[in-house]
Amino acid sequence: MQFGIFSVSDVTRNPITGVTPSEAQRIDAIVKIAKRADEVGLDVFAIGEHHNPPFFSSSPTTLLAHIAAQTQRIILSTAVTLITTNDPVKIAEDYAMLQHLSKGRTDLMLGRGNTVPVYPWFGKDMRDGVALALENYNLLHKLWREDVVDWQGKFRTPLQGFTSIPRPLDDVPPFVWHGSIRTPEIAEQAAFYGNGYFANNILAPNLHFLPLVNFYRERFEHYGHGTKEQAVVGLGGYAFIAKRSQDAYDRFRPYFEGSPIYGKTYRLEEYSRDTPLSVGSPQEVIDRTLTFREAFGDYQRQLWVLDAMGLPLEMALEQVELLGTEVVPVLRKEMAARRSPGAAIAPTHRSLVEVKYGDQPPRQPSPNANRGDNLTDGRPYHDNDKSESARSPLVVGQAARSGNVAKR
Repeated sequence: MQFGIFSVSDVTRNPITGVTPSEAQRIDAIVKIAKRADEVGLDVFAIGEHHNPPFFSSSPTTLLAHIAAQTQRIILSTAVTLITTNDPVKIAEDYAMLQHLSKGRTDLMLGRGNTVPVYPWFGKDMRDGVALALENYNLLHKLWREDVVDWQGKFRTPLQGFTSIPRPLDDVPPFVWHGSIRTPEIAEQAAFYGNGYFANNILAPNLHFLPLVNFYRERFEHYGHGTKEQAVVGLGGYAFIAKRSQDAYDRFRPYFEGSPIYGKTYRLEEYSRDTPLSVGSPQEVIDRTLTFREAFGDYQRQLWVLDAMGLPLEMALEQVELLGTEVVPVLRKEMAARRSPGAAIAPTHRSLVEVKYGDQPPRQPSPNANRGDNLTDGRPYHDNDKSESARSPLVVGQAARSGNVAKR
């Protein structure tokens, strides 16, 4: 099982000092937090995607590539990649490049996001949100698995003889999690492709997402990817840890109750009791997390937010340290002892390569030379056979002009 942290990339006023950090300070802080997560042995660091204040992460791949260069083993992921407003061609290229730069330490979580104005900012209509998510991932899936793609859909221009570059590392695409808090169509899509399903349950009551997780498991089995317990599930949550339980509540209370999202509506004790926010000693956080396993069954990834609500960097780094040294080592043992023999393992690049190739060396695509017009011949790579050739590698306009010349 994988344990890690994720950030929504908020830039929030510290309710104790009254100071709001700059974007530059928060960006610098999140790099330090990710590096500390790697140092203490956490498995995953993930970052969200936003395009408006008070957030800073508008370009997850740029940030994660920078972190990849400064870390050794941690998997770098996204807390959401906006599949609705990003072009799937650009997602295919950007995350394949990140996968290469991180030597396979890359996966991503796709989602629709929760910021209404983001759709028109990128020329989309929010009323098409679900349809965009479904169509765009269908194309992304194809782009990562076929060297030559012919495609036509509703929401972007057609593709003819198109090759997304670079090809995924070892010709094995990054693992995809589909994140959703309310949409069965997304759970269905995750199940159809045999991908992961992530219930980012940080804003809802305990077990609110259990029906969606169970639905995903049932459909995963229906599509022949394995049994229900072999479905790949991830859960999100908040945590604040201190050596003693009362110290955790005392230290975290000003940040929680000073938050514009939570503090005006909830009391900390009530929110911690009724939602997946885990506040307390290391043992209390361990015990609380084990209740998630009891409710949801065996699952493969648990992520927590540790840096939100205006927590200063020093406190966030302390939280990462406590999580990595006192909570997660115990959880690894406890989860392993409880795990069903038939449950899926947490996917990694290495495990996916082994599934595809076994003991054989993985494919390393090597391009054919182009013709001087930035387009390859019909077969973009040396090892392509004729079935993988582009029928018309010229763009439509060029092809039409060529035909007119031939007729004269």
